[in-house]
Amino acid sequence: MKLLNYALVYRRFLLVVLSVLLLLPLPLIVRTKEAECAYVLFVVALLWITEALPLSITALLPGLMFPMFGIMPSTQVASAYFKDFHLLLIGVICLATSIEKWNLHKRIALRMVMMVGVNPAWLTLGFMSSTAFLSMWLSNTSTAAMVMPIVEAVAQQIISAEAEAEATQMTYFNESAAHGLEVDETVIGQETNERKEKTIPAPGSSNDAAKVSSKMETEKNLSTGLKYRSKKDHMMCKLMCLSIAYSSTIGGLTTITGTSTNLIFSEHFNTRYPECRCLNFGSWFLFSFPIAVILLLLSWIWLQWLFLGFNFTEMFKCGKTKTLKEKACAEVIKQEYEKLGPMRYQEIVTLIIFIIMALLWFSRDPGFVTGWSVLFSQYPGFVTDSTVALVAGLLFFVIPAKKLTKTTSTGEIVAFDYSPLITWKEFQSFMPWDIAILVGGGFALADGCQNTSRLDSRQSGFESIDQTLEQPNLRK
Repeated sequence: MKLLNYALVYRRFLLVVLSVLLLLPLPLIVRTKEAECAYVLFVVALLWITEALPLSITALLPGLMFPMFGIMPSTQVASAYFKDFHLLLIGVICLATSIEKWNLHKRIALRMVMMVGVNPAWLTLGFMSSTAFLSMWLSNTSTAAMVMPIVEAVAQQIISAEAEAEATQMTYFNESAAHGLEVDETVIGQETNERKEKTIPAPGSSNDAAKVSSKMETEKNLSTGLKYRSKKDHMMCKLMCLSIAYSSTIGGLTTITGTSTNLIFSEHFNTRYPECRCLNFGSWFLFSFPIAVILLLLSWIWLQWLFLGFNFTEMFKCGKTKTLKEKACAEVIKQEYEKLGPMRYQEIVTLIIFIIMALLWFSRDPGFVTGWSVLFSQYPGFVTDSTVALVAGLLFFVIPAKKLTKTTSTGEIVAFDYSPLITWKEFQSFMPWDIAILVGGGFALADGCQNTSRLDSRQSGFESIDQTLEQPNLRK
């Protein structure tokens, strides 16, 4: 029993050691480059599945094991960890940093809630549609990273609005009950009055009761470690987060530039069939767009039914009267939006850069018309989506956001510098380096597998040459 307890405590350490040792006979017995690469692949996959090590640390194992087995040199493995994808991610994270810093995501979120209402079903569909549209032009990871703060802001606004609506509704019911007791006092005799004096709360006690109830509920949530007011709020947040993950993947299927897998297929297809010129931006879009729409609708229905239930009668009932709770939620959302005031200079600049970035991505090489990439026709393939992302990201560090002032010894306030839209420290707090390393590990594994097949084919070619030279006639 004690041994089992120790094994349970050190289970992650045992998983790492056993994964390395139990799979070791594969390269020792087979003794081929393919077996050695398969050994590395199985170890990394097993540690990823069990999460015995952090995912990013596991992704660094190919950089250690490929040079040891002679599959790839260390410099070549290191170059696989930083690809064009990472430059694209850096540019988009600069945009996401500026959006969240200047509260543009909150303005977009509140405006979206005001347009579609606070019904979680329609709100989720609106989020999924907008995320899928963005993912058509941006990478899936970058789109999810950019939209997730907006989803979080919307969920917080809805939960806080419902809390305030329930407090208002409780106050209204308490006041109505107090008024009914006062009417009964004029009809019933003195005996009932004495009983009423013991039950009627003092003036202002209805608000105090609501506050005490809310405080007790908050303290209960804090003591139990819960972050949500109710199970419905918890399910709604799960629904919105998963819907962003699903829709960003579905949207990436729609265009060739939507995700790296589409680009890999397109490159392989054009290399295998160079005479076939049927695969371009337009043909891919016409084929994939109906499939993406069907997948998006089915995912929305499934997630909605799984977490909150799918009530068709309630959703599609026309002309229904809003409840007091819905009216209070809408009013709170409207007040929060009005608190933001008019759009500031920083928000306008961020929005303009985002629109320009999306237009440049769309018009670089759309396929059905000539894009601006022909301006660099003497360097084909040099300018990619990451080039556009880096230009936009650089602008966030260059464009002034506000002046920095200081007070002189004479009491005069003078400007001595300016602050850009984002700083490097702010960018670092948003940059998902763990995701960058994780994706780099996947690229390194892919390059290792490809390099192994080349080495084995080359080795088999050398062996066939040696066998040919060893024939008697050739030896003479």
